[in-house]
Amino acid sequence: MMRIVVKIGTSSVTDEHGAINNHAIETLCNQVAQLREQSHEVLVVTSGAVAGGVAALGMSQRPTDTQTLQALAAVGQSQLMNRYNEYLSARGLIGAQVLLVPNDFIDRTQYLHARQTLGRLLELGCVPIINENDAIASDEIRFGDNDRLAALVALLIQADLLVLVSDIDALYDAPPAQAGAKAIRFVADMSEIESI
Repeated sequence: MMRIVVKIGTSSVTDEHGAINNHAIETLCNQVAQLREQSHEVLVVTSGAVAGGVAALGMSQRPTDTQTLQALAAVGQSQLMNRYNEYLSARGLIGAQVLLVPNDFIDRTQYLHARQTLGRLLELGCVPIINENDAIASDEIRFGDNDRLAALVALLIQADLLVLVSDIDALYDAPPAQAGAKAIRFVADMSEIESI
């Protein structure tokens, strides 16, 4: 049995118009279910809340002011969770929303609470669906991106494997545009995890 954290980025969960891509989330949920059938524990770190809010409210472009972005995150997060719950439920699984902020990894009490909650959710057979709490996060104290959040979650729960689902073709040892940058690892499909 492995404990796996899977991070999926905004461009992977939204379509070309910024709306939530149902097919992408359904595919991910099916792959999570396959891993669960093999007795693996899986946690999903997802992006896409703000983009989902933009699409849900029919906006033609993404606003730039913080208050609107935070409001859009609140709208989009519920839209995102509805999709995860729908597709996980179809496979007999229960999703559990967990919204984190940087302080959850800085304050020892909060850190322990987060670890205990995630651990208990896994014991209960749930699939934690994790995102930054963008509705209340400020520009001064943010994770920056969900790659960082996923890495912190993987450390928090002592994951055996961290998988970053992205539209980037691989993980590089330097910025990909830099001369000499080399791809470290590329996994085309979650089924390849068994061979790692």
